[in-house]
Amino acid sequence: MQVAAAQIAAQLQRGLKSLYTLHGDEPLLIQEAADLIRSVAREQGHTERTVHTVAGAHFDWGEVLASGGSLSLFADKQIVEIRVPSGKPGKDGSQVLQQIAANAQDNDSTLTLILLPRLDAATQKGAWFGALDSFGVTVRVDPVDRKALPQWIAQRLQQQGQRVAAGEEGQRTLQFFADRVEGNLLAAHQEIQKLALLHPAGELGFEQVETAVLNVARYDAFKLAEAVLGGQVLRVQRMLDGLQAEGEAAVLVHWALAEDIRTLNRIRAAMDAGRPLPMALRENRVWGVKEKLMERALPLLSAATLAQWLDNAHTVDGIVKGLKKPDWPSDPWNALHRMAMQVAQACALR
Repeated sequence: MQVAAAQIAAQLQRGLKSLYTLHGDEPLLIQEAADLIRSVAREQGHTERTVHTVAGAHFDWGEVLASGGSLSLFADKQIVEIRVPSGKPGKDGSQVLQQIAANAQDNDSTLTLILLPRLDAATQKGAWFGALDSFGVTVRVDPVDRKALPQWIAQRLQQQGQRVAAGEEGQRTLQFFADRVEGNLLAAHQEIQKLALLHPAGELGFEQVETAVLNVARYDAFKLAEAVLGGQVLRVQRMLDGLQAEGEAAVLVHWALAEDIRTLNRIRAAMDAGRPLPMALRENRVWGVKEKLMERALPLLSAATLAQWLDNAHTVDGIVKGLKKPDWPSDPWNALHRMAMQVAQACALR
């Protein structure tokens, strides 16, 4: 049974199950969901807890089965926690997880909690994950999108009795806060908690937030590519500066940007050949956020524009690898900045 992360508390109120699987790449939200499950379990008598971390192909899954079937003299109920950092339990692990899932409903004395990273679609179709989903509760924990981050911050502040000003001033404060902590939700949580220590309950002014909140944002090249397609010019500039400061490889940043340009070019060619846009997107394996962004931009991008962007991407590829090009910056990051801003500014006008 799949349950949204936001609904896990409501599900627990309806009754604690014997098997829970959490999967996602956001450590803070995974931790909070797991803590909530453990708390409810402890209230219902699960006082003993064992933790197994699957490390490598030689992990002994027999220990997991043994712990699920044994209790100490001092506990009537227990929590067995299985952590699979790779998301790949292997052949033996797959069989054991299916066995655990099948036995879960008949084992009220043991609550099994399985923690996994973000899983791709193929893995979620595997027999072991299907068994966990069929016999227990599976929760996919998604990161907080940048657009939703200001509201997430506001909700967290409200939980500790604080709030920003109403109207435009408050939105400015929340946007500033989000810019400082983007991509680093655990640090964002810590900065919110710090505000509770520094200031009493009530309204927070922009100056109080500006003074207290550290710049702990973390960026990745693929989120940068989304910002470029979304025409978020200021965010693109901030992310490029952040990636450079963090020591990200310029070649990876170039690859993420160039791959989107190549994809846009292929889809534009397919459309010019008579393919409907939705079909061209599917054929080029464009899904999710990128699909929406490209749907918005493509109808107004000419083949000539995309050909020029493709040529620019080829030029910057050489610069990143140490070549020189007349009329282009010799510094790789300056060249990446010019390339990214050209696309972002065009998309911003759409």
